[in-house]
Amino acid sequence: MPATSQGSDDVPTVAEPAPSSRAGGREASDGGLREASTSATGSRVTSVITPRETLHLQEIGRTRAFGIVSVVFAAVVLAALPLVGGDAVAKGVFAGALAVIAVGNGWLAWSLRGDAAYSIAFTTVVALLTVFGGFTGIWFFGVFSPAPMVLPFGIAFFSVGQSARAVLGVYVACALVQLGLMLLVTFGGVHDPGLVRADALGGVERLVVVAMVQATLLATYVVQRRTRAATLYAIEQHDAVVRSLAQRDALLLEARQELAQALQGGGLGRWTDQTVGSFRLGRVLGRGAMGEVYEGFHVTSEAPAAVKLLHPHVLAQADLVTRFVREARVVAALDVPNVVRVLEVAAPDAPVPFLAMERLVGTDLAEHLREHRRLNARSVVAMLRQVGAGLEAAHRAGVVHRDLKPRNLFLTSASSVWKILDFGVARVSGEETLTLDQIVGTPNYMAPEQANGRMVTPRADLFALGVIAYRTLTGRPAFEGQTTAEILYKVVHEMPPRPSALAPLRPDLDAALAIAMAKDPDDRFASASELAAAVEAASRGRLDEAVRARAARLLSRLPWSEA
Repeated sequence: MPATSQGSDDVPTVAEPAPSSRAGGREASDGGLREASTSATGSRVTSVITPRETLHLQEIGRTRAFGIVSVVFAAVVLAALPLVGGDAVAKGVFAGALAVIAVGNGWLAWSLRGDAAYSIAFTTVVALLTVFGGFTGIWFFGVFSPAPMVLPFGIAFFSVGQSARAVLGVYVACALVQLGLMLLVTFGGVHDPGLVRADALGGVERLVVVAMVQATLLATYVVQRRTRAATLYAIEQHDAVVRSLAQRDALLLEARQELAQALQGGGLGRWTDQTVGSFRLGRVLGRGAMGEVYEGFHVTSEAPAAVKLLHPHVLAQADLVTRFVREARVVAALDVPNVVRVLEVAAPDAPVPFLAMERLVGTDLAEHLREHRRLNARSVVAMLRQVGAGLEAAHRAGVVHRDLKPRNLFLTSASSVWKILDFGVARVSGEETLTLDQIVGTPNYMAPEQANGRMVTPRADLFALGVIAYRTLTGRPAFEGQTTAEILYKVVHEMPPRPSALAPLRPDLDAALAIAMAKDPDDRFASASELAAAVEAASRGRLDEAVRARAARLLSRLPWSEA
């Protein structure tokens, strides 16, 4: 069932604005700007590399160990060769092959002192040299001797590698060469010089041995490839669980920050059952340090409204009253569908300043995200276009909102129209600031220049809109921390994790959001409509090449942080 409310900030803010006239998706308090609460639960550490990268690192370590073991094995066998008899030519070829194996694998192990030196191509070459060197040993000891059993060991090692083509090449080479040698000896094509011969076996028996060896090699290859796939799947599932837990912790932190504000609303207030202007007041929808928002009903038509009033102690502070009156004037001047509509403003000489606004029925974005975690790309684009239309109307009027966030974006249930709420800390062009040079806004959605206390422009709102897009697409806040200072540091100095690392998103969306959340205002999109168009194109994988290049330049200077 749709709910109505008049609340305000969902996350900590840095300075106190006038009480909000917004309508939320549930009955919550009007919290204003507050100190950041500290969570008792630390965030979980998510994996910083992908599952495939994990297996890649494992492969490097395994290859390094294989190289060392192969060198030692070749040296031991080479030292033992003089102790056995056998065909002198085959022994000499085998000894030479062992030397090549020792040198090749020694070079491989030496080059892998650093992970960055790993090369699939070079490793494959050394692997093939080792395989064919090993066959000289099989030929020397005998193709029907136990010597071919070294092949499953090599295949088992290489078959868990990441390059399917290289792995298949090693398996096929081992299987075909061994098959060819055994068939040649079986049918008398060549003389068997091995130390161990199968002279006692008949033709059929030899073919059975050939089939068993091939079956063993194939089984080893298949099992090891399946093992790699199962390992990769297990790591991916583990990684997904870790990321899900980290996401849950982030959302719990966000919810806790909202809870303190939400618990302040509801119940009766000092103005309940009284009449201000044309409205009779009912219960409190939200409370903040500066004032309260009441449900209101027109005295003649009974039309619902949300009425914002100041606390008595605030009335003694002229600057705060002036800020409140200015908000009423600012919002009343923005007569557009995507900004909450003003119904009535108190007269300048009214004993109690009030602002009556339309009572909205539906849900705010923060409430929606708590229920659904994230939005699909189409819904995000629709939200950006509508909110962007409201922002551009405000910007044309010389107004910078300065506190755009999910709690201040409301989706009406009747018309599915997104509306911008709460202009309590807005800056009006040509007017002196009324926030006494304080940093105002909500840290998680604050632009870097705003966090640094510098002059803000409409592009500060575009930064906040980009952060909201990031939040809705990924299901995670872009900037999070246990304290206001920690959040503001990240806002100014760090990029959030790559969006496509947190959710199944196209790479083009990474590029669009990188521009939207650029630290320098001049690097951002010039308008909300441009931002929405870029996100829409990116969601279809059709982002303009110039925009991709622009994002690449930004990310080369300040890349995404680790997930």
